[in-house]
Amino acid sequence: MLLGDKRVASAAEGSRLLSGEEHSEALADDIQRIVLLAVPVVRVLARGARVVKLPWVVIASTAVAVGIAVRTGVNEIQVLSSLLAYRLEQATGEPADPALVKKVAIDLYLHPKRQVRLTDDKLHLVRLTRKWVLGGIFGRKTEKRANRALAAAERVDLGALAASWNSERRSR
Repeated sequence: MLLGDKRVASAAEGSRLLSGEEHSEALADDIQRIVLLAVPVVRVLARGARVVKLPWVVIASTAVAVGIAVRTGVNEIQVLSSLLAYRLEQATGEPADPALVKKVAIDLYLHPKRQVRLTDDKLHLVRLTRKWVLGGIFGRKTEKRANRALAAAERVDLGALAASWNSERRSR
């Protein structure tokens, strides 16, 4: 996990982590790794570019932009998950259930304005990935979405959510 053992205790701290300069060296390393990993993909895509008549540079830059968007999205989910885990531990007095943290983090990230739904939605990860890929292709920034999700995480009654989650799991 990018955050290591550090816990995010507030939405403001999470926003600072996401927009801060402190991860610039790590981001540069990630970009280099993405470029190195993308080279074989770009070669294959470049062959396909001849068929569709697109310059290979356009395809290469798009592939790198998608990689960066996905990595940024993963970082945002990690920060949001850290905040949720911290708040769940504060609300319940016991370690947070990783499955609950994952479900709430993805739901809040995708829909920060609506009430959190604990129902099984197998398309959540598909929707999440689609947002990141399309965001990379079209150059959309995800910072506003992440900040809205962090703010929503502070408004959610996580104690009631954890109780509902635990009673639902016991009834199964």
